[in-house]
Amino acid sequence: MCGIAGFSGQGTEDDLLRMIRQLKHRGPDFQGGWWQQRPHEAVGLGHARLSIIDLSSGANQPFFTADESVGIVFNGEIYNYLTLKDELLKTGRYTFRTTSDTEVLLYLYQEYGEQLFAKINGMFAFAIYDFRTGKTLLARDRMGKKPLHYGVKGDTLVYGSEPKALLQHPLIGKTISPDALNAYLTFEYVPTPYSIYQDIQKLEPGHYMTFENGRVTAKEPFWTIQFNHQPITFETALTRFDELLSDATAIRLMADVPLGVFLSGGLDSSAVAYYAQRNSTSRIQTFSIGFQEKSYDEATYARSVAKHLGTEHHEKTLTAQDSLDLLPGIAAELDEPFADASIIPTYLLSKFTRGQVTVALGGDGSDEMLAGYPTFTSDYLRGIYGRMPRLVNSLANRVANLLPVSDDNISLDFKAKQFLKGFQEKPDYTHTLWLGSFSPRQKRQLLSPDVLAQLTDKTGLGLIDRYVAGLPAGTSDFDQTTYIYYLTYLLDDILVKVDRASMYNSLEVRAPFLDYRVVDFANSLPESFKRKGLTGKYILKELMRGKIPNDIIDRPKKGFGIPLSQWLRNELRPLCDDLLSEASLKQHGLFNASYVEQIRQEHFTGKQNHRKLLWTLMVFQQWYRHYAG
Repeated sequence: MCGIAGFSGQGTEDDLLRMIRQLKHRGPDFQGGWWQQRPHEAVGLGHARLSIIDLSSGANQPFFTADESVGIVFNGEIYNYLTLKDELLKTGRYTFRTTSDTEVLLYLYQEYGEQLFAKINGMFAFAIYDFRTGKTLLARDRMGKKPLHYGVKGDTLVYGSEPKALLQHPLIGKTISPDALNAYLTFEYVPTPYSIYQDIQKLEPGHYMTFENGRVTAKEPFWTIQFNHQPITFETALTRFDELLSDATAIRLMADVPLGVFLSGGLDSSAVAYYAQRNSTSRIQTFSIGFQEKSYDEATYARSVAKHLGTEHHEKTLTAQDSLDLLPGIAAELDEPFADASIIPTYLLSKFTRGQVTVALGGDGSDEMLAGYPTFTSDYLRGIYGRMPRLVNSLANRVANLLPVSDDNISLDFKAKQFLKGFQEKPDYTHTLWLGSFSPRQKRQLLSPDVLAQLTDKTGLGLIDRYVAGLPAGTSDFDQTTYIYYLTYLLDDILVKVDRASMYNSLEVRAPFLDYRVVDFANSLPESFKRKGLTGKYILKELMRGKIPNDIIDRPKKGFGIPLSQWLRNELRPLCDDLLSEASLKQHGLFNASYVEQIRQEHFTGKQNHRKLLWTLMVFQQWYRHYAG
């Protein structure tokens, strides 16, 4: 796992070195840069290495073919690289100098060109420069596990693992994109392909892009999410799911460094821990975080699973003070606003885990592909609510507003109000509004008239319209919802959170559920295998019976959250007062200060639980101070 940066067009060696220094946290073991002024352009390839496979210095990057005709900088892991290496050796055309997957990937490009993607199974973001043609090839893995940002300014392509690297290039500016800001306020993150900066975009997952002669010559998908439902019995599906998950986990145990598993005590991480232990010849190390606040704590469940599986378990408790101590460091690293507060415990878990291992496996992806979130249950109930008379709907809103405000994790008042909030806009937006922060109506009160006038997407939800329009005719509502989750919440919340929290601690995280073979298989199953009545992840629950304790399988889902509402009224109150003061807001003039003060007072007096709104604004303010102010 690493960080990459580079450019083709204009740029100096100093520009490149500044870019790669910004990514040292992603690769503390070695930072390398190569720069050359060619006849028609300057080319820079930069890399920060976290050594996982082939720890020798010979595998450092940038890496070049023996004849120096092609160079690469690569972030990620190719899990089937040994099989592919054997395939290349059989041609008799390649001699390998290392045992790294980087070298295999480079020669795959030489052998297959842009057809190489069909052969590789892994998580990756890479840039290849072909000296024979002057072409730069950028690519990102199928599910978007690894980040890749780019900007095209005139005749120059600039790219990197994180925006902070691109911002070191003199052609890339810090101007805020109004449409990206609008989307952030609703989603709580900036969705792909946007970034918060006008000059930077994110390459979509499963895509490659080529740049040659000062312009983008292609940007194409090499893999797409499809729902090709196949006839299959439930028993056969269980057997196949077991085989796929076992193999997906087994190949992710490959490493030349110590490895462990994130174990929250939920179904997904417990399943990964089970398959990791089943495929390991030694005791797997597992890691979990607990909370002093009882409604957020899952440590006892993680302990139970670890004991059942016989893992070597490590546990740490998170306090409000821990969060306060972490916030300045996290804020300084987040070069794009990101308001999922669970990045705090994820960061602490990563830091804690990195003390013992360099690679960790996690359970990300299961909830999106198998209808595991409570929002899928809400979706099931939405049809009933939608058929009720308007008078009943109005009464439901009044009752929800009368519920006592609670600081508990996913409390009744919070669930009720978020559920009703989802009906403020058209049905395609419902899940995003349930999960997100500001609704379009609230943003009309929050954003300044100047920002509102600049918006080309007034709701901030136009991306969902484009995704829905691109689906084949006849796609079910359930598959459509799953598709949107893949390309929004999973891609730009869950995966960004884990990538940033882990890489800030130089820890690599792998996700067996996001093996594309598992994703393709899950997408081929009927809805009834995933959701049975109000029960989500039905097939996974049935698969794990007898493998982990039943109380882990059957207990309600509890997200990896923190007691943010309570902390905002107490320990985090001074930070909130500072960041959201009228003076702080006037520094940029993007928000209506009187509306911000209104929601602050409603939260502090206990009239409303505005933790999501306030945190979304606080994160933006912290980001602005560090990167845009």
